[in-house]
Amino acid sequence: MSAPSTEVGPGFLAFVVFFFLAVVLWLLMRSMFTRVRRMNLAQRAQEKQDQEAARGAGTPTSAEAADERPAGERGSGLGDGAEEGQRRGDEV
Repeated sequence: MSAPSTEVGPGFLAFVVFFFLAVVLWLLMRSMFTRVRRMNLAQRAQEKQDQEAARGAGTPTSAEAADERPAGERGSGLGDGAEEGQRRGDEV
């Protein structure tokens, strides 16, 4: 006679819970990426609108006015973001 097995596995319920959590995480990430994409598009549209308004009024654009700001308000210039006209690799 052999001794009964004392191994206990996680079971089917644990699989269902894990699968449910994975699906919820996927939906959450999908929603987050959609919202971030919308915010990026709205920001780009606002920047474009601001630039067009500045050109029409004859005032310098934000890129031209960047040199007129005090040194404390300027970016560090050490790769804070994508250069103008370039996209970062993680943007969709």
